[in-house]
Amino acid sequence: MEFDRMTSAGYLVNHMARLFADELRKRIAPLGIVPGQFPALLVLWEKDGLTQKELLALLDIEQATLANTLTRMERDGLIVRREHPADARARTIHLSEKARAIRDSAYEAAKETNEEALSGLTDGERQSFLDCMSRTITALQEGGSS
Repeated sequence: MEFDRMTSAGYLVNHMARLFADELRKRIAPLGIVPGQFPALLVLWEKDGLTQKELLALLDIEQATLANTLTRMERDGLIVRREHPADARARTIHLSEKARAIRDSAYEAAKETNEEALSGLTDGERQSFLDCMSRTITALQEGGSS
């Protein structure tokens, strides 16, 4: 059986994701954050005070991965955990002042990374590329066996 990695969507997406992460890492390191923390920050910048369960559902990652990420974020002074007002078993996750203060710079770093990565595409190609990725993600979420 032959397999051409250069025509494999999975291989190419993984390669592209690593390149995106490396470029983003360079741009956000001065802010005191790493790419693994970025998805959680993006969600919390939209809606602060979520439970870990709510955050998990929005991020679509493994529970253990999120738990480790949140532990690191707490250690790095990006979040604080508080008792849930209505559920004694749950805690809510809140952005620290440090995390709120770097939001605009982090957004700019992400925009610059995207702009650099997509610079070889026309506006129409960019939109088509994003649409195709969104549809692919949906297909994997709906039909995946994970």
